[in-house]
Amino acid sequence: MSVEYAPKGLIGVLTPQANTTVEPEFGILCPVGFAALNGRMVSQRDSVEARLIDYYESLETTVAQFANAPLTAITSACTGASYLIGAEREDQIFGALSAARGIPVTNSAYAVVAAFRALGARRIGLVSPYPDSLTQASVRYWESRGLTIGHLERVESDASQFHPIYSIRADGAGQALARMQGRNVDAIVMLGTGMPTLGPILQHPRVGDAPVFSCLLATVWDAVQRSSGAAHDAESLLAFIEGASWRHRFLERCGRI
Repeated sequence: MSVEYAPKGLIGVLTPQANTTVEPEFGILCPVGFAALNGRMVSQRDSVEARLIDYYESLETTVAQFANAPLTAITSACTGASYLIGAEREDQIFGALSAARGIPVTNSAYAVVAAFRALGARRIGLVSPYPDSLTQASVRYWESRGLTIGHLERVESDASQFHPIYSIRADGAGQALARMQGRNVDAIVMLGTGMPTLGPILQHPRVGDAPVFSCLLATVWDAVQRSSGAAHDAESLLAFIEGASWRHRFLERCGRI
């Protein structure tokens, strides 16, 4: 069954509670014929790490807010939770939810791994907006998925803001990306679904020979491929990275046209 504004697929998107980036970037990236319904992952835990873990340990209840909407896939636009619960627990949670819902239920970390595999990338570059503890948890997670960290660059954030990651500006992400030049990596991912990345990706879809993408770009690509039953191939991912289908929407949203 299709709905009026989503004849090709209706994607359920779960967003961390204070994230200000996922919904705008998802709307920009989402191809014509697809649409998204957003839900918020919420937690009252008193630390970032505890909230991230709580998001995924209570995911069955969170997913239920979509009720019987005719979704073709559900994706969690969050990577930090994956780093903290680990690959084994992650596979248990998302395998059970996919079986129960009868559609793919996935997340940003899975999408990033799928993107690297599509590109044939094993030695990867990371651009991280996280504090040291979460950055190191990220490194351990990607290594557990069979990837090798070739180089890591940090993006500086302001701890005095409402949220250090969500308040990062795109130019800071772009500066960190530029510092990846000359590194011996197969592909580069800009971590964190809360860090604005579309402008830097349009400016630098490749650094040297290494394709550049973000966690959220991979999330949209992965959800679209799963919704349509299409292959996770390099051609479709590179088309997303080049931005031909979404460049105009980005420029319009930013008031540049």
